[in-house]
Amino acid sequence: MRVRVLGSAAGGGFPQWNCRCGTCEAARAGVRARPRTQSSLAIRGFEGPWWLVNASPDLRQQLETLPSGHVDGVRATPIAGVVLTDAEIDHTAGLLLLRESGAPLRLFGDPSVERALRDGYPVLPMLERFCGAEFQALEADRPYPLAGLTVERFGAGGDPPRYSDVDAQASGLVFRDSATGGVLTYVPGLARIDEGVIARFATSDLVLVDGTFWHDDELARQGVSPRTAHDMGHVPLSGPGGTLQALTGLQRPRKVLVHINNTNPILLEDSPEREQVVRAGVEVAYDGLEVEL
Repeated sequence: MRVRVLGSAAGGGFPQWNCRCGTCEAARAGVRARPRTQSSLAIRGFEGPWWLVNASPDLRQQLETLPSGHVDGVRATPIAGVVLTDAEIDHTAGLLLLRESGAPLRLFGDPSVERALRDGYPVLPMLERFCGAEFQALEADRPYPLAGLTVERFGAGGDPPRYSDVDAQASGLVFRDSATGGVLTYVPGLARIDEGVIARFATSDLVLVDGTFWHDDELARQGVSPRTAHDMGHVPLSGPGGTLQALTGLQRPRKVLVHINNTNPILLEDSPEREQVVRAGVEVAYDGLEVEL
């Protein structure tokens, strides 16, 4: 299995266009922090094509970095389809950039994601007027075959997108390589940590997990918003019951934080928060990180 982090930042990217917080200013200055595009992943089995996991607004430039191998003809797609963890705009706006596909776009996700993308944010009807779209609903806790891989969806909690009344919560995804047996768990939005989540992490070779916020009240501390991490469907990294504490106790998997908000101090490479993450045996993802399992 080959895994490539196309984008490692949360919605808005890093630096965020309208933000002058300390971390964003450091990224703009080119010191202490590297810029990042919005959250997305590409994955392929030992044999088989690339699959896209979430389609961010930065998708065009992200796909330009993806090795496509040999292709026939002038126009060819580098991906076989898109697996969605949720219906958030940050994870689905890039689907519209794929409207020029020469074949119907293959999409996979929770059935509620399909409803949200038809009724609240009509991406699917728009795609159907261009290239076509085929949505495969993924039932929870059931493996589905992809070329070279299987994917299994599990509930990760959280609120539905703010644009929609459909109860479309976030999912985590477990990918297994059909040839090598490698296991990846990808959860860019994690609203709860329970025994089931920990068990999935513990049996994985690689965990790419929600690192959105360091503090629960991080946005309020910076005068950005009164909403907490939990309000937005994310377990914060720090403190009792935080994601970092849960990851520290895991021995088997390689542990990497993704979907990192622009306000999170772990983006500063010399910050005490980054040092704490590293001491816990956890990595901070960056755009272009590749792992083979």
